[in-house]
Amino acid sequence: QVRLVESGGGLVQTGGSLRLTCTASGRSFSSYAMAWFRQAPGKEREFVAAFSWSGGHTYYADSAKGRFTISRDHAKNTLYLQMNSLKSEDTAVYYCVAAPPETNWFESDYWGQGTQVTVSS
Repeated sequence: QVRLVESGGGLVQTGGSLRLTCTASGRSFSSYAMAWFRQAPGKEREFVAAFSWSGGHTYYADSAKGRFTISRDHAKNTLYLQMNSLKSEDTAVYYCVAAPPETNWFESDYWGQGTQVTVSS
């Protein structure tokens, strides 16, 4: 069974940091593009950060640039998101996703269940 499981969410104060982890099992995603998305209450799911399928490029939403860092460990089949200088507007459920080449994120079958991040002021 292929699974993506997120962890590391929680409650943090404004300005604090969290490190999210997405652990994949059931298959290797080393040749897949992987990304983090988030969804706040009443809002659409939005892109946060991603690795290209080749692993050679990273991409960030404007809201994440300079504060968040995406990384991956192929040996552990794991994706990370280091989040610093957190703001209240970062409060959301964070999801990881893996997509094969030339596949739209939302068409991928590989989404995790999400981890809640709450930033309090």
